[in-house]
Amino acid sequence: MEFEWSRIAFAFGLTLFAGLSTGIGSFLAFFTDRTNKWFLSVSLGFSAGVMIYVSFVEILQKAKDELMLAYGEVSGTWFTVAAFFGGIFVIAVIDKFIPFEENPHEVKSVEQIDDSALQKRKLLRMGLFSALAIAIHNFPEGLATFMAGLTAPEIGIPIAIAIAIHNIPEGIAVSVPIFYATGNRKKAFWLSFSSGLAEPVGAIVGYFLLITIFNGLVLGFLFAGVAGIMVFISLDELLPTAEEYGKHHVAIYGLIAGMAVMALSLLMFL
Repeated sequence: MEFEWSRIAFAFGLTLFAGLSTGIGSFLAFFTDRTNKWFLSVSLGFSAGVMIYVSFVEILQKAKDELMLAYGEVSGTWFTVAAFFGGIFVIAVIDKFIPFEENPHEVKSVEQIDDSALQKRKLLRMGLFSALAIAIHNFPEGLATFMAGLTAPEIGIPIAIAIAIHNIPEGIAVSVPIFYATGNRKKAFWLSFSSGLAEPVGAIVGYFLLITIFNGLVLGFLFAGVAGIMVFISLDELLPTAEEYGKHHVAIYGLIAGMAVMALSLLMFL
């Protein structure tokens, strides 16, 4: 399957935008005194709504269409379901091997970070391990964003926005401990900002690994796996974090708004 360079550049640009949004989290951490919890709660819920809706309504259906074309209705449907849960298994294993206390998705608000309770060495270790953990998590996210942008821009754009929102608290998780440990605001910002590079790296590696064998069959398995990854991220990370920042109903309202916006954007491409 051949792709124009303009389409490849567009997909890579989406992935770069999503990955480097960790820098927004750093900016918020350094230049605001208090976390806008209501805004973050709604935003994270919105991101989850976008990812859940597009996964079940659009991406999983595209995967099923491709696999049914290759294997027939019954086998194609079975392979779709297997690939979906395979994606969930992969991202769950990644989460399993990241220690709880260093997992960047266990996010604190800006004003909760207090260097007096921890030694600087431990803070630095926390920040560096968070950066590594984010890189591991962002690799499959980058591949997902890139492949969506490459094959279906109408799906890739909202996915990139949703993942960008998802990456903002991760930027806080990296930059604040490093800043308190080193006292260097610039170093903390750039380390946090750079940790998001794992997403475009994931896009590049994935592209060169798959380009020689890329066809409808590979796309079907890949899309089903991507749908599983995004549903897991939404349920395991985005919604719990949204509720941590705000009230339950605020997060759910954001979730529903995300679904509605995603549905409307897909309807506009009919």
